[in-house]
Amino acid sequence: MINKSDKKRNKIGLKIKLERVKRELTQEQLAEKADISRPTVGSIERGEQSPSFDTMEAIAKAFDMSVQELCNFDNL
Repeated sequence: MINKSDKKRNKIGLKIKLERVKRELTQEQLAEKADISRPTVGSIERGEQSPSFDTMEAIAKAFDMSVQELCNFDNL
């Protein structure tokens, strides 16, 4: 059974993946721009890992958006 925490992790991961693909970035390129590891990006996108707030800030900055924009799931 999927709990609320799992659903949130999956939404965050999906949003990050959609933003990355929209910008035509590979996981490696996003990882480099956000100064995190490529396996971390993959794990977050698959919903296996919840990003810390610092990681969310770094990813949002790499996308040139705010954390609030990155956490907007209205279009999912």
